[in-house]
Amino acid sequence: MSTITANAPGTPLTKGHKKVIFASSLGTVFEWYDFYLYGSLAAIIGKQFFGGLNETSQFIFALLAFAVGFAVRPFGALVFGRLGDLVGRKYTFLVTIVIMGLSTFLVGILPSYATLGFAAPVILILLRLLQGLALGGEYGGAATYVAEHAPHGKRGFYTSFIQTTATLGLFLSLLVIWACRNYFGKETFEAWAWRLPFIVSVVLLGISVWIRLQLSESPLFQQMKAEGKGSKAPITESFFSSNGKLVLLALLGATAGQGVVWYGGQFYSLFFLTKTLGVEANTADILIAIALAIATGGFIFFGWLSDKIGRKKIIMAGCLLAAITYIPTFKALTHSVNPALEAAVAASPVAVNADPERCAFQFDPVGKKTFKQSCDIIKAALAKKGIPYTNTAAPAGSLATVSIGGTTLTSFEGETLDSAAFKTQSEAFGKQLGDALKAAGYPEKADPAQINKPVVVALLTYLVLLVTMVYGPIAAWLVELFPTRIRYTSMSLPYHIGNGWFGGFLPVTAFAIVAATGNIYSGLWYPIVFALMTFVIGSLFLRETKDVDITK
Repeated sequence: MSTITANAPGTPLTKGHKKVIFASSLGTVFEWYDFYLYGSLAAIIGKQFFGGLNETSQFIFALLAFAVGFAVRPFGALVFGRLGDLVGRKYTFLVTIVIMGLSTFLVGILPSYATLGFAAPVILILLRLLQGLALGGEYGGAATYVAEHAPHGKRGFYTSFIQTTATLGLFLSLLVIWACRNYFGKETFEAWAWRLPFIVSVVLLGISVWIRLQLSESPLFQQMKAEGKGSKAPITESFFSSNGKLVLLALLGATAGQGVVWYGGQFYSLFFLTKTLGVEANTADILIAIALAIATGGFIFFGWLSDKIGRKKIIMAGCLLAAITYIPTFKALTHSVNPALEAAVAASPVAVNADPERCAFQFDPVGKKTFKQSCDIIKAALAKKGIPYTNTAAPAGSLATVSIGGTTLTSFEGETLDSAAFKTQSEAFGKQLGDALKAAGYPEKADPAQINKPVVVALLTYLVLLVTMVYGPIAAWLVELFPTRIRYTSMSLPYHIGNGWFGGFLPVTAFAIVAATGNIYSGLWYPIVFALMTFVIGSLFLRETKDVDITK
């Protein structure tokens, strides 16, 4: 069959194949744009839909709602992976893009907590679940589709274009957000104009559906169906046979580490700039966008390089470099972004002295609990201001205190106070704390004039380059690990568990760790541990696949 010859060694892609691969990649950019809008606007969405919580919990719950979309991606991988292996890659594309686009549009018109009350965050989370299910079926199909068209010996290069789509989708979302924020102004944008990037996605939906309708089916899938060699039970064959061990190794030895490095370099860095270091959101978006623009070519380069030296070496090197350099890199960001904060922490460190039994983990799923113990009052105030601190144990039953250099402030117990009295005392204590921090040299926000922008861009570019190392070759590696009849299903599940669970839960987990410990770098141990795990398991137990013939 002529449609199969594109996979013969040395055979170039035809003009028609290049067109459909481009169409597949462009549609995937739009789908990632839809998904990333939410993550980029997490702080505003927290205020809009989780208004019943304190500010720290608002942000954490906004990240949780973001993460829930990742949580269901493996289930989408099962549903749509099975559909893709049974019915075909093309028709699965159409279903996933429609679900994603409509869910994103509905987020844009969903009334806020102030209007709908508790129903607002519930509906929001349901829409996030639909987005996650759709995305769970998208990636495996796109990667499989492109790889099954690519010439042997160039799969890393051609699938690397699919790998750029996630970063390009993030870049597009940041660009649209930046344009809306600057056109309408900060106050109007946070009040209602933040909805516009979601609403205009309906236009992208129409374009994406039209693009997907232009696609032809994968030649390998067509040949497999014509020869009657397709799987009748892709899920059973993928996970409940000897292939199941390979799926597990692909998860722990490839995609888990790749996922945490990806979200560490592109998302956690953005949140770290804005939430921890106090960079104005518009400035942070621009800095990240510049880094993405500089480093995105790394996906293509490392995909091409993987055709020459192998997928495994590059991905393992990226995981190891991330584990070794994350903490010094983020410390360098602090030094270059907010040197006043760094100087204040060194000169006048903040310590919370409290009875450990009287310090709650301020994380209430229903938003009904108030944290009024003396320790909670101090930590909530410090977290709101983004101030790092250390914890020391005080005698049982004692009031918590906070020391800022040579100044010590005593908190109060609010459990016996009514709401009005508690609010009054909290405001008074917050002013005391703010005055003491100001006197000790702690800045309220990062001073734009003090930001060393060239160095910050260089550091962010380095983080994104690590992303390109682990992500550029991953599609080709996963495609080559599994046979055609169960490829869509087998590669989708480890990819989406690695990225959806290990990677997607990185921001919320890392920030919860930071809020509990007071150490702004402690959350980095989450990606470090999993990157090291992947380096060890992948190096020892997974094979190199660059010379595998996927037509068999």
